[in-house]
Amino acid sequence: MIPVYQPHIGENEKKYVLDAVESTWVSSRGEYLDRFESGFAEYVGAQNGIATCNGTVSLHLVLVALGVGPGDEVIVPTLTYVASVNAIAYTGATPVFVDCHPDYWNLDPELIEERITANTKAIMVVHLYGHPADMDPIMEISRTHGIPVIEDAAEAHGAEYRGRRVGCFGLAGSYSFFGNKIITTGEGGMVVTSDAHFAGVCRHLRGQGVSPTRTYWHDVVGFNYRMTNIAAALGCAQLERIQSTISRKREIAKRYEAALGGLRGIVLQTEMPWATSVYWMVSILVENGLRDEMMLHLRSNGVETRPFFYPAHTLPMYDRGEAFPVSERVAAAGVNLPSFPDLTDDEVDSICRLVERFAEDRLS
Repeated sequence: MIPVYQPHIGENEKKYVLDAVESTWVSSRGEYLDRFESGFAEYVGAQNGIATCNGTVSLHLVLVALGVGPGDEVIVPTLTYVASVNAIAYTGATPVFVDCHPDYWNLDPELIEERITANTKAIMVVHLYGHPADMDPIMEISRTHGIPVIEDAAEAHGAEYRGRRVGCFGLAGSYSFFGNKIITTGEGGMVVTSDAHFAGVCRHLRGQGVSPTRTYWHDVVGFNYRMTNIAAALGCAQLERIQSTISRKREIAKRYEAALGGLRGIVLQTEMPWATSVYWMVSILVENGLRDEMMLHLRSNGVETRPFFYPAHTLPMYDRGEAFPVSERVAAAGVNLPSFPDLTDDEVDSICRLVERFAEDRLS
């Protein structure tokens, strides 16, 4: 079975993790934590990095540091992984959903302002499947209404919008380093921001709200959201070759596009002129309601795939009877194809032949 994703673990990952273990600094302090925080922040173009134990708590940390709470609203795309929305719910605030753009499947900027109310506390942007959202109009809305932007870049390490890496346009960005992400620490996350005060608030909250000057004195209700030095050691090694990983993923995506781009009944995510996608997942839409049938066809021939995320507004805890037709259509037709950087050209070609065969038999 060709998996939909698997991490690439090299010799430096093993070397650095062993070094962290032998140093005995295995928990939430150590040289690899400092290296990973500063190195990743520098890579994406931020002044501060705050490492966390996973991407979901990174989002929650940002929201709490921003003061989001009961009675507030946070605008968020409905087509996203549930963690984006859950982080809002953790604060007691209300997620306010927005439909996606039909071409690149991210938050549609033209639909944001109609969802703003007096209670809107933040706009959460999600760079879905590694493709950037259209940040210029979103940031203009932010400035016009005085509403901060949070970027969920969990799937988009290194993706660029007009030559700048995502995660640094708004007040703060959040990343995930789960095992299937562009780079991984096993589990892990990161908040990045160039606002020094906001970074300090995040760090304070991340470590149980402990005073930096008074031992075991806690002056706020904080969280145990810290990353371990062992996880950061893995991250440091992964970060060293992030660009080669992204380059290979883009090669894989372009190979898929060359083979599948003209097939009837198959629609690929459009890389917009202002975007450089990292193609966390190479994603297609299968038309005519035959998505699940094609996934079964691929699985029976040794290829794992995954469906798109269910739009959050259709999940029982967030279902308020609203309709977002573009997100619903995209989600119902969406398939993630194998996209990991160690995928060979021959494997990509084999997968493409299976999709082509299905398209000729069932979609033409």
